Amino acid sequence: MTEQTYPLGIDVGGSGIKGAPVDLGAGAFAAERLRIETPHDSTPRNVVDVIAQVAEQFADATAGRAIGVTVPAVVTHGVVRSAANIDDSWIDTDAGALLREKLGRPVTVLNDADAAGVAEMRFGAGKDARGTVLIATLGTGIGTALFVDGILVPNTEFGHLEIDGHDAESKAANSAREREDLSWKAWAKRLQRYFSHIEWLLWPDLIIVGGGVSKKADKFLPLLDLRAPIIPAQLLNDAGIIGAAYQAEQNAQ
Repeated sequence: MTEQTYPLGIDVGGSGIKGAPVDLGAGAFAAERLRIETPHDSTPRNVVDVIAQVAEQFADATAGRAIGVTVPAVVTHGVVRSAANIDDSWIDTDAGALLREKLGRPVTVLNDADAAGVAEMRFGAGKDARGTVLIATLGTGIGTALFVDGILVPNTEFGHLEIDGHDAESKAANSAREREDLSWKAWAKRLQRYFSHIEWLLWPDLIIVGGGVSKKADKFLPLLDLRAPIIPAQLLNDAGIIGAAYQAEQNAQ
């Protein structure tokens, strides 16, 4: 009997590179996640070497299956177009081609917020949601993923909207709450300003809030007054890996 194999999801962050095989039937990890520190010199070559280590660790469980890799950057057709928390030498690197050559398997590279959004829409808080759905991760910055009738509109950068003369995430990200020691009420006022602006631009049917702070959603979401329902994400820190694996499997079909 052939042992079951799974697609592999790998999430490249500023401090760690994390990966796990993903059971797409359950929308959950099929084995315990592995985390390796992101190299201090986070050039494409160095990061790809670590990604290969993660893939090797799960070689048996993911044999022959597609690999999805998230990066904190805009990605168009496998080419990295920006760099956040990774080395600037990533810009204009064909990461998809680099990884396919290194790993010898089908590889999909996508933006980290998009990957998390894909997971939430397929397995989490956005499952079966129709219309326009915005997913916003409130962390060091604000990552966004936009879906229309379940279809991803890739590489939205709504965390960088200019609002009241400021880059939105510099005032409304969770890092701003922590840095300025804001009360939940004070931070909610900033989120109200941010999400109201988003509503006038996009008229979403649903807003999903992710990031680690979403575990405390009851502290701030009830303070917001918006047209659209706004709810917490469900998959939290697992979302990027799950979404990357799902998207890679879809693209390999």
